[in-house]
Amino acid sequence: MNNPIVLTDQLLHSLQQQIAVGDQRAFRQLFDHYAEKLTRFAYSILKNKEGATEIVDEVFVKIWKQRESITEIQHLTTYLYTATKNASLNFLSRKANEQITDSFDFINIQLQDEECPDQQMITSEIFKSIRAAVEELPPRCKMIFKLVREDGLKYQEVADILHISVNTVDAQMVIAVKKISEKVKGHFDFLPRLITRKS
Repeated sequence: MNNPIVLTDQLLHSLQQQIAVGDQRAFRQLFDHYAEKLTRFAYSILKNKEGATEIVDEVFVKIWKQRESITEIQHLTTYLYTATKNASLNFLSRKANEQITDSFDFINIQLQDEECPDQQMITSEIFKSIRAAVEELPPRCKMIFKLVREDGLKYQEVADILHISVNTVDAQMVIAVKKISEKVKGHFDFLPRLITRKS
């Protein structure tokens, strides 16, 4: 989609009401908005593209099958990410034949190569330095940075998805930006945009 529609809370609520009565176009709009982000999120856990795609498809199939109750979900974004996270961890658990209970310390997050507003404001060289700095972050810090800056989630949403406090999200973002700033000394104009709190 060249010009994706921004799903405000009001529009999201409207889509939920339409989906609840079987509106396939509303369901497709919801899918188009979230599927790619959720697939990247699942892939960051699984490191398996086919598995990630399958999990996200299953999440949306479940949404459609239980569409009559979708209006009961108060925070749909958090719900979708949490469902994807849980399905991904269950997938790993089944494959390893053991329960995964770790707090994401094994996950390796990478920034996208595609353009984003922040990337357009800085040179390619600086962005490479940022990517290098992000790759050196601790796994959970990378996960939080990705969800906030790449997927555009609010701090509270990230906290709910990962079962951590908002203060922890805030602290991890401060750590991330500090380490990134050390990699791009002399080019700090964009840094406030990286850490601007979404509450």
